[in-house]
Amino acid sequence: MKKRIVLTGGGTAGHVTPNIALIPELQNQGYEIHYIGSYQGMERRLIEDQNIPYYGIASGKLRRYIDIKNLSDPFKVVKGLGQALHLMGKIKPDVVFSKGGFVSVPVVLAAKMRRIPCVIHESDMTPGLANKICIPCAVRVCTNFPETMKHLPADKAVLTGSPIRQELFEGDRKKGLKFCDFKKKKPVLMIMGGSLGAAAVNSAVRSILPKLLHEFQVIHLCGKDKLDSSLEGVKGYVQYEYIKEELRDLIAAADVLISRAGANAICEILALRKPNILIPLPAASSRGDQILNAASFEKSGYSVVIQEEELTDEKLYETVLSVYEDREKYIRQMEKSQLNNSIEKIVGLINEARSRNRRLKKK
Repeated sequence: MKKRIVLTGGGTAGHVTPNIALIPELQNQGYEIHYIGSYQGMERRLIEDQNIPYYGIASGKLRRYIDIKNLSDPFKVVKGLGQALHLMGKIKPDVVFSKGGFVSVPVVLAAKMRRIPCVIHESDMTPGLANKICIPCAVRVCTNFPETMKHLPADKAVLTGSPIRQELFEGDRKKGLKFCDFKKKKPVLMIMGGSLGAAAVNSAVRSILPKLLHEFQVIHLCGKDKLDSSLEGVKGYVQYEYIKEELRDLIAAADVLISRAGANAICEILALRKPNILIPLPAASSRGDQILNAASFEKSGYSVVIQEEELTDEKLYETVLSVYEDREKYIRQMEKSQLNNSIEKIVGLINEARSRNRRLKKK
């Protein structure tokens, strides 16, 4: 009998790329894969590029603060639930895997109503609102951090780490240098602000760019609509809104990374053993999850953290130099990490949930 799975998650690349990382192994194990996301979220393009059937549903954000959209978005969630219930009846999946984001809420609720087992993944140190709603409906909750376990039901929580796209491990430093027209012997600093970019990080890097270029060649992934036309053609500096196929080669070329502290991004950095500086999204602009993520990595010796409120030109410059000088120390520490084989662990939990549900149906 054909095995079927529905994947869901969306809103940011961090809610989609771990699902993409699971696809090859799920296909190897004979799963027919379907994806439910929002109508026009970034997940649609990313998933359709994988030649996976994609279904868009209505999605509303559930906020903890006052906003006029709080009046309309609950109706979108209800509409999305109806659409998800219909799709569950149409697709008839054996299991659902959710990576989170608000589009996942109606999908997980529909799975529970259809008695379809659901495995979910919580990337951050503490569960976000979407996953808090979904956790009671899940049979297993995968986590990235040991500290997260205390926030979850003991009988559901499993420390797995985050699924890492296997192609990231296939990066070629020489190809990355060639793509950027960089020299082989001069070290490379890479800045990644997340799929939406990071204005404060972009500004800080560009303000010290002349000094950085004395020591490094610089790759700057600055986010959509955040290119600086005045810096086009500056020798040793390249900027891109977003990089897809070449990303693995650019990361392979990098000696030091500067990044936000989204859970999936830092788990990729850890897996690739890249010395790094984390500048988490401040609490005023988030629920503080990136601050907790970064603190965990700093405590483990994987990263150096600069809070955005404390970010100055001089501090950033001196930290970049320090991390590069001590890069071997950070690499050795990251090599001790226990967060390995995440794809194998998560697919194992998916298979377990499917098999248990099939046994229950036979009784």
